[in-house]
Amino acid sequence: MTRPRSQPTPEEIKEKLRLEEALEEGLEETFPGSDPVSVIQPPPSLGDSHIKRTD
Repeated sequence: MTRPRSQPTPEEIKEKLRLEEALEEGLEETFPGSDPVSVIQPPPSLGDSHIKRTD
């Protein structure tokens, strides 16, 4: 049987807020996570001239 959880201490609250702020800052620094998806196929470059493409 588990006992009821007591209220968090002010130190626990402060630490949780610090971690949440650090996570939010990290998410903002990495946004956007990737480039948008391209819907078209780019033309072949000169270095690709030896590869036969089928579109």
